[in-house]
Amino acid sequence: MQLSRRRVTSIASYTILTLMMIFALGPILILLMNSVKSTAEIGRNPIGFPEEVILQNYADAWEQGDYALTIRNSIILTGGTIVVTLSLAGLAGYALARLDLKGAGIITFYFLVGTSVPAQLFMIPLFFMWRGLGLVNTHIGLIIIYCGIFSPFATYLIRSYMVALPEEFIDAAKIDGANNFDVFWHIIRPLSWPGFLTAGLVVGLGVWNEFLFAVTFLSGPEFKPIATSLFAFQARFGRDWGLTSAGSVIMMLPVIVLFLLLQRRFIEGLTQGGLKA
Repeated sequence: MQLSRRRVTSIASYTILTLMMIFALGPILILLMNSVKSTAEIGRNPIGFPEEVILQNYADAWEQGDYALTIRNSIILTGGTIVVTLSLAGLAGYALARLDLKGAGIITFYFLVGTSVPAQLFMIPLFFMWRGLGLVNTHIGLIIIYCGIFSPFATYLIRSYMVALPEEFIDAAKIDGANNFDVFWHIIRPLSWPGFLTAGLVVGLGVWNEFLFAVTFLSGPEFKPIATSLFAFQARFGRDWGLTSAGSVIMMLPVIVLFLLLQRRFIEGLTQGGLKA
């Protein structure tokens, strides 16, 4: 009887996991198949295997979408945002986690609330402010915005990871005469690198895929990130869905490769730091 119940439970679990896998991977598989089809074939058979594989779609999408330029711009935006955000979040997280600050709980709660407030609420006044400061149509202006958007989450995650670190390491460093910055730089930062890695991956994915702020604050084609390249496949009365699919694959390929390489560290940092209060 016990064995029968375990078997039923295992079958139910595998069934649910299989359905979830199909739900997650199904759209990606359809996108890959459509990326080597013509627009006419996609219209006839949008979810089936291609009748004729057209690899030229990738070359045409790369050239027409100007991915050589947009990928470079996205790397600048993503790299700049990650560096600045992790620097600020690391120092803020250490201050909230290890320094006896008055009102630290309220500030931590504020960062938690900041992760749930839609950034689109302040887009219009922010645009007028940035235009007055001359920051519209500049990478630095958009990096500042991204840092403001992602810093609350990164601070909360890194702070949660630092709270779980053993107190003995800090006490030993202070006995040896280390000040607060020395403790952070030489003790806390190396021990917290899984938390920094997790926050960096989440921030990087968010910036790489972000579209609304990029298309609003960057009007010059020489500043456009990769998320705006799909505009190139839009005609007046239609869209080339074959090139759109190929361009989408080009856009998500670096993200998939990076996540597959770092997935173990990402999950480790998320479970060890992000789930601790």
